[in-house]
Amino acid sequence: MSASLTSLAPSGGCAAKYPAARLEELLRGFVPAEAENLLVGLAPSDDAAVYKLDDERALVFTLDFFPPLVDDPALYGRIAATNALNDVFAMGGSPLLALSIAAFPESLPNETLAAIFGAADEQVRAAGAILAGGHTLRDDEPKYGLAVVGTVHPSGFWTQSGARTGDALFLTKPLGTGMLLHAAREGRRHEQGLDAVTEAMTTLNRDAADRLRPFEPNAVTDVTGFGLLGHAHEMAARSGVRIELDAAALPFFPGALEQAEAGIRTGGDRRNRDFASPHVEADGVPEGVLALAYDPQTSGGLLVSVPADKALVLQADFESQKLFACRVGRVVEGSGVALR
Repeated sequence: MSASLTSLAPSGGCAAKYPAARLEELLRGFVPAEAENLLVGLAPSDDAAVYKLDDERALVFTLDFFPPLVDDPALYGRIAATNALNDVFAMGGSPLLALSIAAFPESLPNETLAAIFGAADEQVRAAGAILAGGHTLRDDEPKYGLAVVGTVHPSGFWTQSGARTGDALFLTKPLGTGMLLHAAREGRRHEQGLDAVTEAMTTLNRDAADRLRPFEPNAVTDVTGFGLLGHAHEMAARSGVRIELDAAALPFFPGALEQAEAGIRTGGDRRNRDFASPHVEADGVPEGVLALAYDPQTSGGLLVSVPADKALVLQADFESQKLFACRVGRVVEGSGVALR
């Protein structure tokens, strides 16, 4: 159906994100818009913007797109759509409307593009939203994603900046998508791991978000291109707390640790270390585990901070619904991130 999509891009998925350290530098002098109804914007930034319409409704708006990380066009479209939609779920919202953001070489056959668009449309519908159009450019490197508008109650959205001392931390998907996909591109395929990664990257975070809502989490973010440690650093810094992660508790996809110990690294590994390592203490942690904690994720799970007295009930509730939730750490006084 298509030429090798991944051969047209030097890096794919969320590993292709601009370095977080450079983004911070670029935005440092940017003056955020001042608007009474802009509840979440750039001061500080989050997984999506939130704009209040009235006392009962607020809009959640996000966009996300990236080069291909798999060769199957339908799978690429489904992953890209899931990744963008999950930003709305990370804010506690419900997707309403989506527009495609696309750039493709003219040499790609129409069947390939139709498969990408069709799979994205199916995933948008599965999320309860409508794919209503978009914009497509000519480009030598393929890129696809969505701009998504959702809704949330003005007092019910989640941010990264509310983690509190004493909270327990949960992760709702294992780590290692970047590691396993990059290993496959280098001829080191781990079939069980790739199957698990594919399932996870096409799983909407809607069900996890729905189960979280009654527990009133203090902070939520989705773990994507900046890796677990990058996103944990953002949560700690914006909440004014210290995050302690238990290295032995971190969940990995099958084969991911094996690939990490063999020295497989994505281009995002170095960029994520440049961004987060000055704020991370990880003395004595094996390099393979550390690499997976920095590994850029695509369509990753939610990192959730909830009051510790709700942790056991939350875990039991997720297990009763056959949903993944792994307790990975806690929030304490101080600053930065510790991986122990």
